[in-house]
Amino acid sequence: MTDGRDKFEDDDFDDKDKGVSESVEEGADTGAEEGAEEAAYVPENPRCGFVALVGAPNAGKSTLLNAMVGSKVSIVSSKVQTTRTRVLGITIAGDSQIIFVDTPGIFKPKRRLDRAMVAAAWQGAEDADLVGLLFDVSRRGIDQDTQGIITRLKEQGRKAILILNKIDLVPREKLLGLADSFNQEGIFTDIFMLSASTGDGVEHLRGFLAARMPEGPWHYPEDQISDMPMRLLAAEITREKLFQQLHQELPYAATVETEQWEEFENGSVKISQVVYVQRDSQKAIVLGKQGTRIKALGQAARTELEEMLEQRVHLMLFVKVREDWENDPERYEAWNLDFGAS
Repeated sequence: MTDGRDKFEDDDFDDKDKGVSESVEEGADTGAEEGAEEAAYVPENPRCGFVALVGAPNAGKSTLLNAMVGSKVSIVSSKVQTTRTRVLGITIAGDSQIIFVDTPGIFKPKRRLDRAMVAAAWQGAEDADLVGLLFDVSRRGIDQDTQGIITRLKEQGRKAILILNKIDLVPREKLLGLADSFNQEGIFTDIFMLSASTGDGVEHLRGFLAARMPEGPWHYPEDQISDMPMRLLAAEITREKLFQQLHQELPYAATVETEQWEEFENGSVKISQVVYVQRDSQKAIVLGKQGTRIKALGQAARTELEEMLEQRVHLMLFVKVREDWENDPERYEAWNLDFGAS
């Protein structure tokens, strides 16, 4: 144990064999001749715009975002309030580039982190060309958080698209009743019924959104699917495994940061991350008996990171107690959240 941390290495890694190569800093001159790269694709009649996905916690926004993009860009959990920061997911449909803004669930905030998350969600909605309100149709009716979103959209004079999600879980009669209830609110221009988890109805929504994007050049290269830095996405993958494996034991008291990222000549990457918790008792929960829990956590995270990065990953996890990390401005800056949000 050093510096208050417990360390776990997911696999054996011999520094002698790593073949360290000197990395190039972002924005540095690589010496490549101008024009050497293949010319970027330019559509004939380009369209590009932003679609904000808003909704109550656990409505399925991140699942829909990943389905739209066709790859994982936002973490998913059965627990509410998993997403903490604004995530952009980028997809192409014909000549249209659709930039989805996955936002934290909108709910009544109590803590500083809650307030920052809700502020980020509303900022994403205000800046978007279109707003899609997701609703989990397995709920009994329009819940208080969703009604609050509708009220605020009315106050702002915003129209929205209603996306009834998880239609595979309820009978058709219930869907028609819900659609009628939402229609009476007077702010929804269109209603879509889909299942983000099965993909049913996703392509229909994608085509609709593509046709309604404003005319204009694409904002990102055609092969880019997110604007999230890889270090942050890697930390989010590990945090997702925390949510999945610790269930009710450690729901929101932990966060993950990527401290080090080393690329090697043999094509592998070494990623060092810190899991911050608020108390020693929580640290023991993350570690598990004789380190069994953090080992399982590391293996699950490494497997998904290797699939995502398409390279071998050496994942090193540390666990450290930081009692007041929720009130540390640096954490909020890393997540692009407003520390002073009210």
